[in-house]
Amino acid sequence: MKIFNTLTRKKDELVPIEHGKVRIYACGPTVYNFIHIGNARPLVVFDTLRRYLEYRGLEVNFVQNFTDVDDKMIKRANAENSTVPEIAERYIAEYRKDAKGLNVREATVHPRATENIENIIELVKTLVEKGHAYESKGDVYFRTRSFNEYGKLSHQPLDELEAGARIDVSEIKEDPMDFALWKSAKPDEPSWDSPWGKGRPGWHIECSAMARRYLGDTIDIHCGGQDLIFPHHENEIAQSECATGAPFAHYWMHNGYINVDNRKMSKSLGNFFTVRDVAEKFGYEPVRYLMLSSHYRSQVSFSTDIMEQSQAALARIKNCRGNLDFALSNAADGECDTTLKEKFDSRRVQFVEAMDDDLNTADAISAVFELCKDINVAFLASPTKKTLEAAAAVLDELCGILGFDFNGKGNDIDAEIEALIEKRQQARKSHDFKSADAIRDELKDKGIVLEDTPQGIKWSYAQK
Repeated sequence: MKIFNTLTRKKDELVPIEHGKVRIYACGPTVYNFIHIGNARPLVVFDTLRRYLEYRGLEVNFVQNFTDVDDKMIKRANAENSTVPEIAERYIAEYRKDAKGLNVREATVHPRATENIENIIELVKTLVEKGHAYESKGDVYFRTRSFNEYGKLSHQPLDELEAGARIDVSEIKEDPMDFALWKSAKPDEPSWDSPWGKGRPGWHIECSAMARRYLGDTIDIHCGGQDLIFPHHENEIAQSECATGAPFAHYWMHNGYINVDNRKMSKSLGNFFTVRDVAEKFGYEPVRYLMLSSHYRSQVSFSTDIMEQSQAALARIKNCRGNLDFALSNAADGECDTTLKEKFDSRRVQFVEAMDDDLNTADAISAVFELCKDINVAFLASPTKKTLEAAAAVLDELCGILGFDFNGKGNDIDAEIEALIEKRQQARKSHDFKSADAIRDELKDKGIVLEDTPQGIKWSYAQK
């Protein structure tokens, strides 16, 4: 597999540090609010990366943090007359609801900043002892110019980064580009004891400390949104490599921005949408589909029309899977058609080639649609049960890597639809046509189309 590495600006062959194992660190949310659709993109993209690497036989240690102490959280707690820990617990719970809806798997470890204060302090002490950091009036700052390679991720010299950065100018810093590793305590803010007095960690240091604790001095892949390249990831590299003397991460993966109606999503522009709000209108699956329908490094456009297109695209795949189930229930026994099976298997090869090429989920989804087309053509030849089972196996396999479950097993929505169809059938048998019509209308409102066939009732999703 080749990955576009932000560090080298080219596609590099993925060669894990340890054979058969991959260590990944993904920057997680600051838990002061519901996650927005911009947050959803790295969650979905890098969950899919993890799924694919595991599919290829690698053991993945996937660490994603929660930033649970931060200026935004303190501000939120004060506004709600609450506490920072209460705000953290509330929004971590809300995150888990949305992550589950998006079918994003739990990380191997979800460390929190407040659970790693001791590790953070030890890392800061190391940087001070090595001369890469200094204390000033209770704060501790990283000497940015002490790291000669600063700017190697964003590929800009330090002077250019300084010219373009929004710098917090302070009399207590030696250099405007120095950044906080430890912040001295302010009244009514969470704080911890440290060699420099009571305080709390800066944002950047927490990720370095947690990555080191759970994954070691050097990790395979570090990933996150494009907006984190500078200064967050640049600062992580500097403080980590100055502390350990080892490369921090071999591969850096960054996803592109979300555009809303062709403008970058931003609170200031008023085009800001939470995952919860979007899911209530369109469902979670179309949100996941949207995030994978374009290459992860490209920008993704969000609009009502695009969400409806995502719903329609999913309906095509779901209907193919539903038609397979229906055909399987009526198929004759016999040998598997080797020509058709080879055709189905070729789509797996097409899918893998796409995913091996820098996680190209857009082309991988195209392979799924080609497979659906092959299956729909195969229906015309009245295939045997074994042939249909071969088709279903490939379709489930590929959809599973993308994080979609369309085979109805353990699917509460499909079970609900089946129950309503059975209830309608019973009403018709009892000549209760009013109830039967009402159920049909309820199913129609859910986007379900019913078709009477000689083999029984066949249902599918309406395609807009």
